[in-house]
Amino acid sequence: MSASLNPSKHPNLESAVQTYLIDRNEERLRRVVESGSQLVHHFARLFSGNGPPDDLVQAGYEGLLKALRRFDPERNVKFVTYASHCIMGEIRHELRREASFDRPGWVFDLQARIHRASDKLLQRSGEPPSLEAIAEAVNIRKEGVQEALRAGSVSLDELDLSRIRRIRYESFQLPIEDRIAVRQAVEHLNGLQRRVVYLIFYQDLTQAQAARKLGISQRRVSRLLHCGLTQMAHNLA
Repeated sequence: MSASLNPSKHPNLESAVQTYLIDRNEERLRRVVESGSQLVHHFARLFSGNGPPDDLVQAGYEGLLKALRRFDPERNVKFVTYASHCIMGEIRHELRREASFDRPGWVFDLQARIHRASDKLLQRSGEPPSLEAIAEAVNIRKEGVQEALRAGSVSLDELDLSRIRRIRYESFQLPIEDRIAVRQAVEHLNGLQRRVVYLIFYQDLTQAQAARKLGISQRRVSRLLHCGLTQMAHNLA
């Protein structure tokens, strides 16, 4: 994945857009599309987590053309920066629309975290973020970022979750691989067990508070918690 996609090193797109804005003819539009091809394919590869399928590339070009229609040079923002936002938006929309497989909650959260990091990097530097920069920002190895982004387009069974691992140690935080293991263990519990675990360990309620919230006895909460934790320990082992 190229990390050199920045406006100063790729002036052809900026020049093509400036020329097109002076005279919006078909030939100059073609030059914009050709000059923006590298940008489109960059994001299609990035968010597919694999070789980009044609529908993502097409969505990227739609984002490029949307940016061209809406771009205002008076705002003192480089076109490549504005176009990157539009291209990412269209590709993400296509990924959501074409998702063939359900994503567990932890996968959805992880993908959202990767997308937020991409947006922040683009906003901070004005340059299309590289896979390496995103991986560093979310503290997940780049092959893990790619694997996480494949979820939805392939089943969870096809993902190699062992690739989703931390880059560096962070104080007072479980490594991403351990957090995934815990979330998977929780998702194997039945619905009421999950709610008990969530209320007690994620919302920090007491057993009595959880019982009142769920409308059941504290004794039942205690049994559900014990059974749930036993099952989680078995799954983690």
